[in-house]
Amino acid sequence: MKVLVIGSGGREHALVWKLRQSPRVTQVYCAPGNGGIAAEAECLAADIKSVDSLVAVALQARPDLTVIGPEMPLTQGVVDEFTRRGWPVFGPTKAATRLES
Repeated sequence: MKVLVIGSGGREHALVWKLRQSPRVTQVYCAPGNGGIAAEAECLAADIKSVDSLVAVALQARPDLTVIGPEMPLTQGVVDEFTRRGWPVFGPTKAATRLES
């Protein structure tokens, strides 16, 4: 299974690290990632404030699952867009993020 993790912070680094331990996960991508994450996953350039940018990254990586870490892309509706396209994604919808903001 190929997994794309969206984000560049400590939360995403921990997710990447743990995903790499799974025998079911064959490839981990992170967008945009950071220097530490780059040691664990292939980092892909992306603007996490832009749903279009994240869609482009997903089209490039073709993950079996995308995990969204930061609040910014969640509040922009990236989960809604990925779901609309039929792509498996983990994270709350734009409407559900209102509970946290």
